[in-house]
Amino acid sequence: MSDGPAVVLCECFARDGLQHEDAILPAEAKAAMLERIADCGFRRIEITSFAHPKYIPQFADADAVLAAVRPRPGVLFKATCPNPAAVKRAQAARARGRGPEEISMLVSATEAHTQRNLRRTRAEQWANVADMVAAAGGDFTLVGTISMAFDCPFEGAVPPERVLEDARRFASLGATRIALGDTIGSATPPRVRALVALLREALPEATFIAHFHDSRGAGIANCVAALEAGITHFDTALGGTGGHPAKIAYGEGHTGNVCTEDLAMLFAAMGVETGLDLGRLRDAGRAAEVLLGRQLYARTARIGEGQHV
Repeated sequence: MSDGPAVVLCECFARDGLQHEDAILPAEAKAAMLERIADCGFRRIEITSFAHPKYIPQFADADAVLAAVRPRPGVLFKATCPNPAAVKRAQAARARGRGPEEISMLVSATEAHTQRNLRRTRAEQWANVADMVAAAGGDFTLVGTISMAFDCPFEGAVPPERVLEDARRFASLGATRIALGDTIGSATPPRVRALVALLREALPEATFIAHFHDSRGAGIANCVAALEAGITHFDTALGGTGGHPAKIAYGEGHTGNVCTEDLAMLFAAMGVETGLDLGRLRDAGRAAEVLLGRQLYARTARIGEGQHV
């Protein structure tokens, strides 16, 4: 991807955005939305999750969505895989001719959150990740996501050295992309700059991804800090949707992702090339509002809608 724009935004509406929604959307509607998203010029798109429908029923149609969205030259579609069984489903989709190009795997930087969220210990989760890598067999680009990379609601501030330890471990398993999850949206620009500097110095070959939630309204500021520290990949979602899965106990309040429309427009104003068509992006954001039946959180979507004195 070295010949592309200065930064790469991964649009996460169809997975991270929709996991927060109680209403189950039809696969056809998701596929149509994904086609619209791809038309904006995204080079990475989170397409679905292979989570068990018992836990996240929104993605029971993962195979149908993958089959319905046509491949795009130069576009990588990513699927979230929580366990080896999910990776095997990704492999089966690939064998049918329409699997994801990337799969993402998750660890939490803290023991308490791992046990609360994944119902296992960190050691057990790392063994789970190793099994997932083995099941992937080198057929996908591997993305390792570190949740609670800054703070944990149960353990407080997370030592940067713990995040570095997890990043090193992902890299040793073959994950070439490592996402830093500000899961509760508590990061600040100085902490972002410091953590990114530590990680990039230790792992210069890794591609780090800023995955920030906007719980405290600092998401875009943290993205700018990450950009200044050398990060070129960002996870965002149309309208600032998503964040924690619906009904998660520690996800009260607004838990959404950084809003794609707002960050893309800010980067454009800063002269940072994203490769995105901003007009089509705003249209996609409005289509997301129609799909979900409510106004979303994109500030820039409202520009020009009224006159002010």
